[in-house]
Amino acid sequence: MEATWRWVALTAIAPVAWGCTYFVTRTFLPADQPLYGAVIRALPAGLLLLLACRALPRGSWWWKSILLGLLNMSAFFTLVYLAAQLLPTSVASVIMAMSPVVMMGLGWAVLSERPAAPALIGAGLGIAGVCAMLLTGGESVDLRGVLASVAAMSISSVGYVLAKKWSGQAPVLASTSWQLIAGGLLLLPFAVLVEGPPPPLNGAAVAGFAFVSIVGTAIAFAAWFTGLRNLKAGEVGLIGLLNPLTGVLLGTAVAAEALTVQQVGGIVLVLAGIALGQSTGRRRARNTAPPVELTRES
Repeated sequence: MEATWRWVALTAIAPVAWGCTYFVTRTFLPADQPLYGAVIRALPAGLLLLLACRALPRGSWWWKSILLGLLNMSAFFTLVYLAAQLLPTSVASVIMAMSPVVMMGLGWAVLSERPAAPALIGAGLGIAGVCAMLLTGGESVDLRGVLASVAAMSISSVGYVLAKKWSGQAPVLASTSWQLIAGGLLLLPFAVLVEGPPPPLNGAAVAGFAFVSIVGTAIAFAAWFTGLRNLKAGEVGLIGLLNPLTGVLLGTAVAAEALTVQQVGGIVLVLAGIALGQSTGRRRARNTAPPVELTRES
């Protein structure tokens, strides 16, 4: 159990970093060139991890990297940006909070990871907590934004479960770097065609992109995919609820405002849901087989 909680703590780095990334993006990065923003976020992060692992894909990992890069990086980054433009952050975050349930269902269908009752209850508590933290009753809803959020949540959930399915076939840093590079390269021609030349960057934007790429992408996704290798897909999805929680705490701290009673109650529900989902007492889904040599066809 102690080892499991170490994996939980490591995985939690990702949603906490993503919660901070949203604030940095909104505050310091250019808002009118999202495709370039995604490319600048993904490519340097992937190259940094590639430099660390020094391993190129082999055999089927060429197409697997492209597929995972498309699902987890290219499509996801673009849809999340579109949703952010069309929906209040609160509504988009609540839709994304459905991800644990979707990942539990996909984990059961694809990986034979049947969700236990405590995990399902934890997901319900977590979703209720996110609603309590973020929804005030006066949010406007754009159907296009809802569809974009649902698509982003669904596509990334499929990508994460596939990444877990194939996680024993290559080292985590290597497979993460390949996904990021593939995702960035897939977006690059669209960025050039749609947005023209790259955006001019001042010092604050350069620092912002450095944080987003290194912390919010390279480190975060390496931690996230490590969690997927060692925990069940639904459990990892529940840990992802720390993303909106981090956003609420950071936004409140920056605005120097006190949390409302409703927000505090929501935070308690989210933390209780995450804890309940990780403490089922069952054997954790963990791939104990050593990674397949990269020169082999998988």
